[in-house]
Amino acid sequence: TMDTPRTPFIPRTPLTPGARAASWTAQVLVAVILGQTLFFKFTGAAESRALFEALGAEPWGRIGTGVAELAAVALLLLPATAAYGALLALGLMAGTIGSHLLVIGIEHEGDGGLLFGMAVAAFAASALVAWLRRGAIVARLRSVRWSRGSRGSRGLSGNRAPE
Repeated sequence: TMDTPRTPFIPRTPLTPGARAASWTAQVLVAVILGQTLFFKFTGAAESRALFEALGAEPWGRIGTGVAELAAVALLLLPATAAYGALLALGLMAGTIGSHLLVIGIEHEGDGGLLFGMAVAAFAASALVAWLRRGAIVARLRSVRWSRGSRGSRGLSGNRAPE
């Protein structure tokens, strides 16, 4: 069991030693895959610019994706937020895989499908982290009070909506 006190914002759920090792292995793998591409995105390397030009999203798509990937890396490397980093990385990699399948192609500039393969590996590893740490995700979702949209309902804060 963990002796760390729980906070209302980031619920923690204990993992078995094997699950913790698998999660950390996957978290580091995703962080390395995403992290190594950041240099190319933020420096405007020709390969990165070409990818985002093919998508019609240069430069803002490249920079925005880089910022989101940096956030995912940071979240993945903090135990309390790893589940949320995995969800963010899943979304980013789903977009990357879709871009490769629909626009760029599996192989880009003779890379033998390396970029596509790394995206698939990061997606799979992120899915593993999200699954192993699903307790934190479910606990967080249960702690949020969703607005029902009716008059006088309670919003996300739990306070009465103005009438």
